[in-house]
Amino acid sequence: MSDPDDSPPEAVPQRSVSIRHAALRGAVVSCFVLVSVALVRGQGDLWLLLWAAIAVLAGLAVAGPKRRLTGGVRAQTERPQRSSIAEAVLAQIPDPVILVDQRAVVLEANKAAFTLLAGLKPSHPLSFALRSPDVLDGIQTVLETGEPMKVEYSERIPTERTFEVHIGPLQTDVSHAEFKAGVVLFFRDLTSARRLEAMRADFVANASHELRTPLASVLGFIETIQGPARDDLKARERFLEIMKGQAERMKRLIDDLLSLSRIEMRAHLSPTQTVDLASIVAQMVETLSPLARERNVVIEARFPDRPAVVLGDRDELLRVAENLIENAVKYGESGGKVDVEVAHAGPSHGEAGPHIVFDVRDYGPGIAPEHLPRLTERFYRADAAQSRDKGGTGLGLAIVKHIVNRHRGHFDIASELGQGARFTVTLPEAGASR
Repeated sequence: MSDPDDSPPEAVPQRSVSIRHAALRGAVVSCFVLVSVALVRGQGDLWLLLWAAIAVLAGLAVAGPKRRLTGGVRAQTERPQRSSIAEAVLAQIPDPVILVDQRAVVLEANKAAFTLLAGLKPSHPLSFALRSPDVLDGIQTVLETGEPMKVEYSERIPTERTFEVHIGPLQTDVSHAEFKAGVVLFFRDLTSARRLEAMRADFVANASHELRTPLASVLGFIETIQGPARDDLKARERFLEIMKGQAERMKRLIDDLLSLSRIEMRAHLSPTQTVDLASIVAQMVETLSPLARERNVVIEARFPDRPAVVLGDRDELLRVAENLIENAVKYGESGGKVDVEVAHAGPSHGEAGPHIVFDVRDYGPGIAPEHLPRLTERFYRADAAQSRDKGGTGLGLAIVKHIVNRHRGHFDIASELGQGARFTVTLPEAGASR
């Protein structure tokens, strides 16, 4: 029996050259992609250039003279060698990167790209997963002109996100037809930057409006104490107490504005930790029990016989429970009772799978129907005077709404005049299919 290595002398070198060329092609493509991404980001990322060098070295190592494969395996290994190198390098890029050919068919993509576009599949047209005329037209323009360009891509489900898409030509000397011409798409996430801009604008507008009244009050009392009431000890004590209350109001307002801004900054990032919503609500019921006793309100709580586990941020869910229960105690105290319940539920709001429901109900005066649609707006108050008297900032329900949205849940408010109000938070149970 002949040894597999006893083939004709010219066969092995020819096959070895083919394998070396395949490995080098993979290295060249990977290197080109990384350098293109580094340059297109405009940051000169050293780590991307380092990976480009590693890709070239890996290709040279694979293409060394001692690398010999039999002819029967060549067709099966040539493509995997090139793909494995490209995929390994692309996996190290944290931002979504997609390679398409001249027909806009997906050649390669990294994990971040598959996470961003659920319908993205190799060897399928990009248009199947990305419904953006601007991006698709940009690919065609780059293919025709050979010049890179930038377009903006936005998605609104499940949360609003904005990307700047850098589209650059991919042209190499590789002989494979699929790499003769193509395009590299690099997605740069602008969501945080846009939210930061909006947060600054909102903070200036809202803070300047809401802080004007207490600040004017404090300044007025200071002038009075320095002038007519300079020697009036009783008046000074009374004015200082009022000034303290106004200062505390400004502090609460600033704290709520900062909390709301932090929540909005992370609105596009879903929580990944599992928490027991029932234990969170039970903790907050115990914390707010002294406040309820002071106002002669009884809190009746009901919890399920098994944990109510959701994917959530514990601190944020504590804030939701605090705001809803505290509001029910303060604004519904005339009813003398507040019902708090956490329960398991089935499909909800058109979404399949089990859900967890957190419900807070008071028996106070209720809310007029014309106010219900606007209660979660910033600084909106059904009764502004009553809200200020009770220390409210007008941001509590807005914070609840944004936290619930970040947790991919739903927040509902129902009320009738004279019948109290019900506030319901519905969250998908951990492990449930959305």
